[in-house]
Amino acid sequence: MLEAKAITVRYGAREAVAGVTLSAELGLLTAIIGPNGAGKSTLMRALNGAKELSGGEILLDGKPLREFARRAVGRRIAVVAQESELRFPVTVMEFVLGGRYAWASTGAWGWETERDIEAAKRALFETELTDFAARLVSELSGGERQRVVLARALATEASILLLDEPTANLDLAHQAAMLSLVRERCDKRGASAVVVTHDVNLAAAFADRVLLIKGGRTLAAGAPREVLKPDTLRELFDIQVLVDEHPVTGAPRITPVLKHQERR
Repeated sequence: MLEAKAITVRYGAREAVAGVTLSAELGLLTAIIGPNGAGKSTLMRALNGAKELSGGEILLDGKPLREFARRAVGRRIAVVAQESELRFPVTVMEFVLGGRYAWASTGAWGWETERDIEAAKRALFETELTDFAARLVSELSGGERQRVVLARALATEASILLLDEPTANLDLAHQAAMLSLVRERCDKRGASAVVVTHDVNLAAAFADRVLLIKGGRTLAAGAPREVLKPDTLRELFDIQVLVDEHPVTGAPRITPVLKHQERR
């Protein structure tokens, strides 16, 4: 289990994250929602140990994360960061296989084992990228690259997934498919996932817990039905919303109410 206990991250005098507490338990999917600049990505980097804390503590199975070697962290925690450009040509298979490097022997030459290759192939299949294996990542569309990054994370077989906007650039069908895949990892393999998303309805449909963050601080946390309330969402996004029940799933359904739509 990954736990953040009242963590604070500063950039100079500014607190990007201020006293946030979060628990990523195995089998559960936690969604982090907030406006741009709320500190969501900084929080995710801190959870992975990539950003130094100014206060609080992050624990991995009850032990401070800072005490783990980076390779050990890589075996337990897989990260999908917001998309970044690759600086050199690499095939989809090579990039996804790179997610297995944490399991390689130090200094190994030709380090890939049969298990590594099978894990990479399985991740490509799950993300509908098998036919893309020999393509260069630089030749893919933004949505295809995002799926490749998710495949790399899944190939690690890590028990904890940290996903920063994993559905960015994806069409509606692939958004649902990717989050269904993450949901299945939690349900059937006992993984835990923390997902940053701007899509409140996707969070309502797939998450067990929701953390609302604004100005680096926790606004609300709990089950979607407890947290995704009109007054709370208005405070979070400064917009009026209608919250009702999805007619099929029963999950909260959020609809923005634009000023020109309001009855006069």
